[in-house]
Amino acid sequence: MISSPSPWIPTLTLLLLSLPIIFFFTSHILPPPPPPILSLPDELDDLTLFRRAAAVDSHPTHKPISRLGSTNRKPKIAFLFLTNTPLHFAPLWERFFNPNNSVQIKNLYNVYVHSDPTVKPYVKPPGGVFSQDRFIPAKQTFRGTATLIAAARRLIAAAIIDDPDNMFFTLVSQHCIPLYSFQFVYNSLFEINDHQVAELKGLKYKSFIEIIDQDVNLWDRYTARGNNVMTPEVKFENFRVGSQFFTLTRRHGLMVVKERRLWKKFRLPCLRPQSCYPEEHYFPTFLSNVDPDGCAGYTLTRVNWTDSVNGHPHTYYPSELSPELIFNLRRSSFALPYMFARKFSPDCLKPLMEMADEVIFRD
Repeated sequence: MISSPSPWIPTLTLLLLSLPIIFFFTSHILPPPPPPILSLPDELDDLTLFRRAAAVDSHPTHKPISRLGSTNRKPKIAFLFLTNTPLHFAPLWERFFNPNNSVQIKNLYNVYVHSDPTVKPYVKPPGGVFSQDRFIPAKQTFRGTATLIAAARRLIAAAIIDDPDNMFFTLVSQHCIPLYSFQFVYNSLFEINDHQVAELKGLKYKSFIEIIDQDVNLWDRYTARGNNVMTPEVKFENFRVGSQFFTLTRRHGLMVVKERRLWKKFRLPCLRPQSCYPEEHYFPTFLSNVDPDGCAGYTLTRVNWTDSVNGHPHTYYPSELSPELIFNLRRSSFALPYMFARKFSPDCLKPLMEMADEVIFRD
């Protein structure tokens, strides 16, 4: 006698056949899991690094540079590259830093790179100013998380430790390009006549960091971790937003690496990741509260938000590049022009190199 097939067999077969469809729609409908917060070992590593930076600058043998004396070493700009992809515009930056292999300019800057080690963008670094020794010990980063704050702080701390002559710290990304020559940027930040007067009056350099206190999304971003989570350390009336990219003075760089109180709040994960961009809030919130007069209130990096997509600014492609675009990107309503710009696609390198000497670096 032949037994009849189990009534469960068609059901199980249908379920097995449906699994791929279920997995497909689940991955496209449900939001992705939030990225992990910084691990305790990473936090401890950072704390050790930040303490080293604070100790270096407080050491009795460290003496601040006076820019009034012609016999003293000249101050430098530390360029901090934060990336999780190859440095597509390395040849353009190489020309920015080394026009005609100028020995004089080589003594006016330092380069530091924080490259996400999990991405492994290079078999080997591109060389030149981006040699292996310019890459600092790095940790994994995630967009829209406190890992980007931590990475920027690592870069600042590494630059403080590496060279006491680093007086400005300029944060850029792999998508940034220079809009002027290095000499123009340097002269603008260290304008000797203006700063002679400023120093004689006991004033200090200012940091170029965007600080905005009026924004339609500010409350939504403030409560992205939950209601009342940010208090009492960060009250809403003190919450600020600004560009992720900035130029800080050494004094402010030291304040940033020493800071612990606000970090305890900004490191927390967000309940609404789509509203969470801590890297755009931590630095302007902190510095606007501790030293508002020491901040210019604007950034030197131009970004086009006119057709933003998913929180990303406009990306320029080769068909959009022209001398007129470079001139327009430089224009600013502030005291200084924009000196850097983003975001550019990797295939913009060739046309940018073609106009580098005659347009970009001809001030």
